[in-house]
Amino acid sequence: MATDIDLHLGRRLRRRRRLLGLTQQQLALKVGIRFQQIQKYECGANRISAARLWELAEALETPVSYFYDGLAEAMERREAAANGDSFSRKETLDLIQAYYQLGERPRRRLLDLAKSLHTESDAA
Repeated sequence: MATDIDLHLGRRLRRRRRLLGLTQQQLALKVGIRFQQIQKYECGANRISAARLWELAEALETPVSYFYDGLAEAMERREAAANGDSFSRKETLDLIQAYYQLGERPRRRLLDLAKSLHTESDAA
């Protein structure tokens, strides 16, 4: 099972590869592995060893630290979401943005609808 760190490293690997316009096959050839392994790294199914991370960084012309950029913030967001902090969820932020893009009258109607749905679920 993939850990949050494996997923983060995989996303950073995919981002850098795409930024350079490389296919998984091309990157795999550069580091001497099969493209399926690159797929597994990118989706977090397989962990990237320190030695392999070094090789990937060299092939992608970036420092190893690139793969860890933003990791602390990502872990904090995941932890907050896991602890029930609904304001850290993307869904909540999207809903708030959409709400404030509405005019005043539609906003009031939407709020009334949400309150009535909440009241109905409590009664059930």
